[in-house]
Amino acid sequence: MMKYYFGAILLLIFTNSFAQSKPFEISGKLISEDDQTPLEAATVYLQRVKDSSLITYTISDRDGKFLLEDKTSEISANLYVSYVGYQTYFKLIDLKKSTIDLDTIQLKISTNSLNEIVIKAQAPITIKKDTLEFNVKSFDTKKDANVEDLLKVLPGVEVAEDGSITVNGKSVNKILVNGKPFFGNDPTITTRNLSKEIIEKIQVVDTKTKAQAFSGEKVDNENKTINLTIKKENNKGNFGKLSAGTGTDKRYEFAGMLNHFDNNQRISVLAGGNNTNSPGFSFGEIRKMFGGNSIRFNSNGSFSIDGRSFGGGQGITTSRNYGLNFADKLGEKKDVSADYFYSKSSSNNETIKERENILPDSRFFTKSNTSNYNDSDSHRANMEFDIEVDSTFLINVRPRFSYGTSETVFSQEESSLNDSNVLTNDNTSNSLVNSINRNFNNDIDVTKRFGKNGAFLRFSIGNEIKTDTRKDFLNSISNIYGDTPQNITRDQFADVSNKDNNFSSEIRYRLPLIGKELFFDAEYNYQINKSENIRNTFDKDSATDEFSLFNTDLSTDFKYLNEQMSPELTLRYRTDIWDIRLGSGYVFRTLENHDRLRPELDVKRRFKNLQWRSNIEYKFSAKSKIELDYRLRNNPPRVNQLQAYRDVSNPLNIRTGNPDLKPTDIHQATLRFRSFDWQKGTGIFSYFRANFEDNRVVSKTTTDENFVRETTYANVNGNYDIYGNVSLRKSVKIDSLRTIRFGVNLSGSINRAINYNNDIQYASNVKSLNPSVDFRLTWKDVFEISPRYRLSFTRNTYEIDTFKDIDFLYHVFELNTATFLPKHFEWRNDISYNYNPNIAEGFQKSAWFWNSTLAYSFLKDNVTLTLKAYDLLNQNTNARRVATENYIEDSQSTVLTQYFMLSFSWKFNTLGPKGETRERHFRRF
Repeated sequence: MMKYYFGAILLLIFTNSFAQSKPFEISGKLISEDDQTPLEAATVYLQRVKDSSLITYTISDRDGKFLLEDKTSEISANLYVSYVGYQTYFKLIDLKKSTIDLDTIQLKISTNSLNEIVIKAQAPITIKKDTLEFNVKSFDTKKDANVEDLLKVLPGVEVAEDGSITVNGKSVNKILVNGKPFFGNDPTITTRNLSKEIIEKIQVVDTKTKAQAFSGEKVDNENKTINLTIKKENNKGNFGKLSAGTGTDKRYEFAGMLNHFDNNQRISVLAGGNNTNSPGFSFGEIRKMFGGNSIRFNSNGSFSIDGRSFGGGQGITTSRNYGLNFADKLGEKKDVSADYFYSKSSSNNETIKERENILPDSRFFTKSNTSNYNDSDSHRANMEFDIEVDSTFLINVRPRFSYGTSETVFSQEESSLNDSNVLTNDNTSNSLVNSINRNFNNDIDVTKRFGKNGAFLRFSIGNEIKTDTRKDFLNSISNIYGDTPQNITRDQFADVSNKDNNFSSEIRYRLPLIGKELFFDAEYNYQINKSENIRNTFDKDSATDEFSLFNTDLSTDFKYLNEQMSPELTLRYRTDIWDIRLGSGYVFRTLENHDRLRPELDVKRRFKNLQWRSNIEYKFSAKSKIELDYRLRNNPPRVNQLQAYRDVSNPLNIRTGNPDLKPTDIHQATLRFRSFDWQKGTGIFSYFRANFEDNRVVSKTTTDENFVRETTYANVNGNYDIYGNVSLRKSVKIDSLRTIRFGVNLSGSINRAINYNNDIQYASNVKSLNPSVDFRLTWKDVFEISPRYRLSFTRNTYEIDTFKDIDFLYHVFELNTATFLPKHFEWRNDISYNYNPNIAEGFQKSAWFWNSTLAYSFLKDNVTLTLKAYDLLNQNTNARRVATENYIEDSQSTVLTQYFMLSFSWKFNTLGPKGETRERHFRRF
C-alpha cells in the first residue's frame, strides 16, 4: 500500500500546471515627495484585478529601489505601494510586457484630511520600526485553517512538528491575543485552537516586559513575541472544542476548551487528560497527539527525540490538567489578566544502566537497575494587571503562586566490578518521599516617562518566598568487599525543610543626550537571597521500632546568604542603521554560610568583580543585519560546593564542599548575522558564540581500591566552549497552489574542559559537527511531504595517555506526510529512523518509529473522527550512549509502546461574521 501511496505523491510532484504563466519584472524607486529622500522598507505588492488576491510583493531597499519578480497568467494587475505615514500609491499595471520600469515614484505624506483619497487595500507586510506586521487576508490557506496553518505560509516563519516557532531565525517564546496572554507558556494551545477566520493581523516584536514596551526600550535578546489581533466584529461570542478517544492497551484521552470573548473581556476554560505521555492539552488533533519530533544533540554525544527515542524521555505518565484564564479592561486605564492551572500526574519508569568508569591507571564497571513511581498534584495561579495613571506613568504588577504535593517510591540495585569482573561493592536501597512545596512571587514595575526623546525613570522590586518540606523514609544496604569488608545498613527517617526568601530591586534612569539617538543609563541593582536548609535524620531504634535516634552525621542545619549590590553605567547610540551599547558595572557580593550543627564550618566570603556588556548592531537594510556582543560576568559557587560539611548520605559517593572556592569569570563573545529576502523567500541565519572561563568550579573525585568515591570541588582555568551555526532557508512558489521550502543547517562546537581524576589534572576535548537538510512540498488541499535527514558526529579526546579517544556517529531520518484527498479526509504519517552504531551490546542500535493517523471531517468540518496508530512497527526505544570526561554510559528505560486509538472531536464557533467585504476606493496616479 505504501508503495502506491508514495508513487502517487511523486506523480503529483511532477505534474505540470494547467495555467500558462509568464514571468515578469517590475522595478522602480520610491522617494518622499516632501524632501526627495529614498524610502526604505516600503511594501510594494501586486494583486489580481478580479478578486484582489495577492500575486507577489517585496520590500524596498535603503536606496528606495524595489524589484517585483514572479510568474502569472494575468494580463493586468493592481500595483500598490504602502509606507507608514504616507498615502498608499496605486497603479494598474499592464503585464503584457515582461519588463516594466516605473522609474521614480513619489509618495505623498498622509495628512488625514477629508480631501485625502483613501485606498483601503492592505499591504501583506508592514514594517513599523521594530514591529513586523502580516495582513492575514493576503495569505492563502485551507478553508478551516487554524493559526498554526497560517503561520506556516508566512515568509520567514518556520513551524516545527512539535509546534515550536521561529521568525527569521529567532525563537518565539510568547504568543499574545489582542496584547494579552492566552493560557500561559504553551503556544500550541493558542496556535492550534484559534481559527484563522477570526484573526486580522499577526504582529511580530522583540519579547519585552510591559515596562520595557511602555518606555520604548530596545531589548537585547534572542526571542520574539507574536501578537494575534482579532477582528472587532469577531471579538464577541463563544468558540471551543471537545474531544475524547479510547484505544488498545487501555489508552485514552479527553480534552475540552471553551472560550467566551466579549470585546475587552475574555474567559477561557480548558480540561484534559490522557495516559499517552502527551504534553499539555491534546484535543484529538492528529498533529499534536504524539507531540513533536524535535531532536537535540548534546555535546557529550547523546541526543534526544522528544521523550521517546535515543537519549529521550523516560517512563509512562497519566495526567489530568484543568485551567481557567481571564482577561479584561477595567475602566480606561486598568488592564487585568489571570490564569489558574491544576494538574495531577502519575508516572512510572524503570531504567537499566551500564557504565565504564575510567581511572588514570585502571577501569571499573558499574551496573544499576532503578524503579521510580511518582504521584503529584499541583496548583498554579498567575495574575498581571496594569494601572496607567496617565499616558506617561505605568504601574505593572505580576503576582504568581504555586502549591504542589508529591509522593515518590524509589528502589535501586547497583554494583561495581573491577576490570577482572570481580565484585567490589554493591548497594540496594528503597525510599518513600512525601513532599509539599509552596512558592509565591511578586514583581512590580513603576515607570515614568519624561518628554518625547525617550527619558524615563523606573523602579522595580521583586520578591520570592519558597518552602519545600519532605518526609523521607530510607532503607538501604551497602556492601564494600576486598581486604577490609564493610556492611552499612540504614533504616532511617528524615524530616527535611528548605526555605528561600529572595528579594531584588532596581532603579534605572535614562537621560537622552542627543535627541532620540544618544542615551545615558544609570542603574543600581540590589539583591539578597536567604536560604535555610534543615534535615533532621533519625535512625530506627530496634527496641521501640520507632525512628527516635538522632543521626548527626546525616543531619544538616544550614543558613545561607547571597547578597549583592551592583551599580552600572551604560551609553547607548541608536539610529536607523547603528545600535551601539557600551555598559559596565561592578558587583559587590557577600556569600555567608552558617552551620548550626557544626559552627566550626561557618564561612563568610566577600567578592568584588567587574562586569561588562557591549553590543554593536549594524543594519545593512530592512532585510539584513549583523550583531556583535561581548559580556563579562561572574557566577558564585553553589552553596553545596562551598559547605565544608562531609555529606555521607551515599556511602559509596561521599561529597565535601570547599569554602575557599572563587567565583567563575565568564567571557562571552557572540556574533549574529541575519538576512531574509521577502520576495525571493531566501534566508541566511548564522550564530557564533565563544565562552572562556576563569576559575570554573569542577568536581575533584578520588576513587579508592574498593571504588568508593570521595568528591570535593576546585577552581581551574583553561575551559572554553565555542559554538557555531549556519542555516540557509529557501521558499519557492511554483504557482498559486504549490510551494516548496527547503533548508540546510550546519552546526558545530569545540569544547575544552579541565578535569580531575584521582588527583591528576587533565583536559578533555569534545568536537562535534551536526549537518542537516530538510524539504517541504505543499500542494494546497492535496498533500504535504516533508523529509529531513540529520547527522551528528562527535569526537572526544583526552590529554591523558590511559584514556582512549572516542568517536560517536548518529543518523536520524524523518518523513512527515499529509494527504487531503478525497475531500474531508486527512491522512498523516510521521516516520523516523534512528541509527546509533556506538551503543553497547544488549541495547537496541536502531529503530523505525512510525505514527499514522486517518481523520474524517463532517457536519461542515466541525466534527472529526480520527483513527490513530502509535508506533505502528512496535520498535520504540530510548537506548542511548553518553560519554563524559571520565566515564561512558549506556542506558535504556521504560517507553510508551504500540497502541491504536479512535477519537472523536467537535468544534463550535459563535463569534462574529466570518470574513468581510473589502471596500476599495482609489485614484490612479
